Parts: sequence; structure tokens; C-alpha cells
Amino acid sequence: MKKVLGVDIGGTKIRMGVVNENGKVITDRTIPTLLPLYPYLEKQILKVKTDFPDLIGIGIGTRGMVDAKTGVVTFEKELEGWQGTPVKAQLEAATGLRVEINNDANCAALAEARLGGAAGFQRVVCLTVGTGLGGGFVFDGEVMNGIHGGAGEVGHMILYPNGLLCSCGRRGCSEQYVSGTALKRMIQQENVVDPETGDMALPQDLFRLASTGNSSAIAVRDEFLSNLAIIISTLQAVLDMDCVVIGGGVSESADDWWECLLEKVEPLKLKPLELIRAVFGNEAGMLGAAMLVLDTSNDMEYKKI
Repeated sequence: MKKVLGVDIGGTKIRMGVVNENGKVITDRTIPTLLPLYPYLEKQILKVKTDFPDLIGIGIGTRGMVDAKTGVVTFEKELEGWQGTPVKAQLEAATGLRVEINNDANCAALAEARLGGAAGFQRVVCLTVGTGLGGGFVFDGEVMNGIHGGAGEVGHMILYPNGLLCSCGRRGCSEQYVSGTALKRMIQQENVVDPETGDMALPQDLFRLASTGNSSAIAVRDEFLSNLAIIISTLQAVLDMDCVVIGGGVSESADDWWECLLEKVEPLKLKPLELIRAVFGNEAGMLGAAMLVLDTSNDMEYKKI
């Protein structure tokens, strides 16, 4: 059975998994992200290749923007030295294997569209609500990259013109209002105190507190979800997708806010639209990275895990 190495590169850790043609993870390992990144990454991949000499390719998902055709990281400021790296060319030369690379949110979207809750839908938008707000578009089974590798940067759509300053240098970007970082700021502004600890509430506890009737937590929840609903509605107006998958760290508390989000999205929908909770957690990026290689092999079938 054919096997591919999927690699998910984050700011603090790298997850590497060997995935077979049915989407099953055979083995995976997590290592710290160390700089300079490329030589370290190549060394780690060669170790895996030694253990699995029958690998047919390597798929890589990374933070930042990527030119998927050339395999070059075109924009990334947090991982020093990573921007400008011709990852595809260098790794193919080092390993003798086919290498594909894309943005990590695109990889997560591909995993959900091929193997997750969005399997069977034609036009899938995946939103990852974590520290920031990421997005990935998978239409007819293909990742939409954009001419410069910048498609899917949902977190940098302007939600409030002349609003809060974003790390990208512009004001009012969506992720300043819908993200874990935004929740933390809003909790401080509304002075949401956790009665169990007497301390300021943590973002992961905000929605639970709102579900118990905490008025300040409810105010934050409603503003946060209203903003997310506007983002979804705006994307629908442009893309006319049939499915939105919501994942990321904030989605782990979805039991406490999912129905509220559906209520806020319903009056804003222009056409029928399915909202689905992500099936995969932290392994989504790794799985999707593997499918960058598996996805275009015509003799392979994909099955839900």
C-alpha cells in the first residue's frame, strides 16, 4: 500500500505522519520547531525516509504564504529565514521523492473536504479559529491557492474599516475580532470574571460561562459570534460555497456555542449553506499535507477514517 509523509509546520512544533492511500495514519511524531528551519527539517525527513523506504512522496503544510507551483515560501515573518526558501526543489533533490507544499490552513481544509465532515460537498470553505483566523478553500477537490498563494487569508479581510491595528499593518482585519486573541481582549474589556476562580476568565472558558447565564460572558459571546456570522455571510456572497467547516482551537468549546452561531448565520444566508464542525483536530494539517501528494494520484481512493 502506498505511503506518503505528511508534515505540518507550526511556530513551535512540527508534526510528521506517514499516511497510507486510504487516509490512515500509520505512525506520527511531533518534534519542536528549530531554526534555521530548512536544514533541520531535511534532516528529520531523511530519518523518516530511512524508517519508511517505500514512501512515494512528501506533503508539507506550513504557516505563511506559499507558491504551490514553485514550492517556495513567499511570505512568513515569524520563522526567521523560512521566507524565500525553495522547499520543493531542495527537498526533492535531497530525497529523490515528489514534494508538494502549501499553506497549513489549506491543508487542513483539504483534509476536511476529502476525509472529514465535508466529504461529498463540492465547494468547501474551512475556517480555523485559533490564535488567529485562518481559511482554506477546496473547490471540486482542488485547493484554491490564488495567483500569489494568498487565497484563503480570511483573517485579513477587513471587517471593520479603520478598526483595530492588525499584525499585517492594516486596520480592522477579521482576526482582530474573531480569534482566540480577540476573545482574550474582549474578556478584558468586558471584565469577564470566572466565579470559580475569582480571576479574569480564560478564553477557553468564556463560552461555558456564557451558557451558565453570566451576563458579561454572554455579551462577549454574542459579539464574537455575530462577527463570525458576518464573515461567513460575506464569504457566501463571493464564493457561493455549499459547506463551511469550522475548526481550530476555539472550536473545541463548540458544544457551548454552536447552536448560537447557527441562529446568527441563518438570517444572513443568501442561499442554502451547511455549517459543519471539523472532524479532525491537530492532525488535520498533517493529513491534508499528505493529500497534497495523494490527492492527484488517479489510482487512489479516499475513504473516511
